[in-house]
Amino acid sequence: MVVENYKEVLENVKKAALKAGRDPKDITVLAVSKTKPNEMIEELYNEGVREFGENYVQELATKMETLPKDIQWHMIGHLQRNKIKYIIENVKMIHSVDSLRLAKAISDEAVKRGVNMDILLEVNVALEENKFGFKVEEVEEALKEIAKLPNICVKGLMTSAPYVSNAEENRQYFKRLNKLLVDINDKNIDNVSMSVLSMGMTNDYLVAIEEGATHVRVGTAIFGERNYNK
Repeated sequence: MVVENYKEVLENVKKAALKAGRDPKDITVLAVSKTKPNEMIEELYNEGVREFGENYVQELATKMETLPKDIQWHMIGHLQRNKIKYIIENVKMIHSVDSLRLAKAISDEAVKRGVNMDILLEVNVALEENKFGFKVEEVEEALKEIAKLPNICVKGLMTSAPYVSNAEENRQYFKRLNKLLVDINDKNIDNVSMSVLSMGMTNDYLVAIEEGATHVRVGTAIFGERNYNK
């Protein structure tokens, strides 16, 4: 079922992209595999899927050790500074940089390991109390500082919109994040040229694509519901 689900998501992505006048090839589907066993990931891997998202450092580190080395892992969950060292050499991108302190810690660790790390700044567009991230009005100043740090490159912005039953309710947040990215790029800040918008999950990824998402983080629609009590 996992492979069929993934193909269905790709078909939906294609339709949403074409509806918005976009090339479906410009959109990356991250298969979010948190709490799911390696066997499910391997099913997709054997079909040629390489882009996966994980929320928890410990789980990600374990999967990195046991699964094929050419998987492109994306860290999409909240990241604590003391856990950066466990993943920095093996992730393609960190989507969830929510503070200047975290960005500095990633930079320090990247310098120490001799790697370059692509990151996204997490923006709490909807101002949800239980979510991490910069406020929209904080992003530009933070970006100016982060862009000066060695061995990291800000590729774009990320948001987690509210969980809603009607995806249309989140269109405003996706639209605002896209506008923020465009506005900042127009200011030609030194060392800043952002092209990635990581937004949209199982319940709202089609609306996110219509509003410019380049990366959508889809878990449940591919892997099925999660059982957190295991």
